[in-house]
Amino acid sequence: MPSLNSNLIRINQLLTALADQEYQRLVPHLEEVSVPLGQILYQPGEPILHIYFPNRAMVSLVTLLANGSTTEVGMVGKEGMVGIPVFLGDRMAINQAVVQLEGTAMKMDASILKREFDRGGRLQQLLLFYTQTLLNQVSQTAACNRQHRLEQRLARWLLSAQDSISGSELRLTQEFLGNMLGTRRATVTVAAGKLQEAGAIRHHRGMITILNRELLETIACECYSVVKHECDRLLYPKQGDR
Repeated sequence: MPSLNSNLIRINQLLTALADQEYQRLVPHLEEVSVPLGQILYQPGEPILHIYFPNRAMVSLVTLLANGSTTEVGMVGKEGMVGIPVFLGDRMAINQAVVQLEGTAMKMDASILKREFDRGGRLQQLLLFYTQTLLNQVSQTAACNRQHRLEQRLARWLLSAQDSISGSELRLTQEFLGNMLGTRRATVTVAAGKLQEAGAIRHHRGMITILNRELLETIACECYSVVKHECDRLLYPKQGDR
């Protein structure tokens, strides 16, 4: 059942950016839910019945190939929402959406979101801007996967994951990272070892701790800053940004 709590704490940044009057119209339809590690929110070709605004959780948008291999094409944290096709007019999912860092999210019926989007206003503007930032992330990731060294890509991914949950400890197995980055587990182990030797991270038994974010930023390729700058420009603009 939808939550009737009008005092829900706003963590998701799209919801935070709404005017209070518009947000309060959504509140009766929002339900705070736990999203555990590995939960699949939807599969390719399935209708999207609910959308999610992550709080301190991270969801991967994953492409599945016929041979069983998987590659992450996008990631959604507290800056965004899961279920974009709903307000674009098509409820069918094209990627798998799977929880990679557990936490909580605000859940809403897809038909309610579409109705609110069609009213226009700040929600519609934010969702369209967010769609542009996600498209930018997907295109930048495609270039990154082709052009940059694995340790650079891994550093970028870890920085983005930390942004999603606002925490320094990430419960991630090397097998998972290999699937997300489209490479073998052994190769990821070598790349993570290099980051650990540099003093940027510590990894042990499925837990990666970011020790030195500034150092990690110097190791990461430019793709991290490009995507973050575009997100900030569109969703959290300073005067003169647009």
